[in-house]
Amino acid sequence: MKIRLGHSPDSDDAFMFWGLASGAVQSEFEFEHILRDIQTLNDWAKEGKLESSAVSVHAFAYVADKYALLRHGGSFGDNYGPMIVAESEISLDDLKEMVIAVPGILTSAFLQLNLWFEDQFGSEVKPMYEVVPFDEIIPAIKSGKYKAGLIIHEGQLTYAEEGLVELANMGKWWGEKTGGLPLPLGVNVVRKDLGEDACIEVSRCMRESIQASLDNRSTALDYALQFARGMDVKTSDTFVGMYVNERTRDMGEEGIKAIRLLLSEGARIGLVPAVDVAVID
Repeated sequence: MKIRLGHSPDSDDAFMFWGLASGAVQSEFEFEHILRDIQTLNDWAKEGKLESSAVSVHAFAYVADKYALLRHGGSFGDNYGPMIVAESEISLDDLKEMVIAVPGILTSAFLQLNLWFEDQFGSEVKPMYEVVPFDEIIPAIKSGKYKAGLIIHEGQLTYAEEGLVELANMGKWWGEKTGGLPLPLGVNVVRKDLGEDACIEVSRCMRESIQASLDNRSTALDYALQFARGMDVKTSDTFVGMYVNERTRDMGEEGIKAIRLLLSEGARIGLVPAVDVAVID
């Protein structure tokens, strides 16, 4: 069986899939790696296009009828995650009146921004926003086009070097709000219609690929650097360490609990439909 495996051309995804891409993990299945940006993968998942794919946790709410959640390959922030940044300090009263540059309406960051806004300002106040490609948000703030932006990916490590300041950190906020749960960001899913045996095999391959990458960190990191979008080795290593770790190998019950809570909170405010989160062990 051929499994088309969708993931983003980012260093953290490349790192965790090194085990499969290098042949370190063997399977009777043939895996074809399809590299696309996460917005494309989210849209494709709504169509059920690929057998397995990375999707944002936010988008999973719209594809849970077609896909089951894998315990492996999830990205979580432990007291870190998407940030609201600006060129200078801005009061909360001013922030709620500003248009915020966001990286996409199906990103987990956007869901978290909406929950954060409700927590800060009440249910009547919604964020004003415009969608900007994630790697253009920091330049757009520096150029003056936007006063504030919601940053993801490596921007979380480089914003200070660009002269920006942090106004809010979704990971810190979520950790405080939930008693220390990790912040769910991205997950990997497998299409339910493949059948239970195939879903379990995809899950095994994903787990072993991540383990192989963790066991061969230097080699896997060298492979991932080609997808690092200009990051230096030290920054790439830090970024990969933030989002590929033991929780990525297996999110555990705490990770599943965090995902279910985030999606139920999203449903409560009417941003996502209520879903049953099916998990493949």
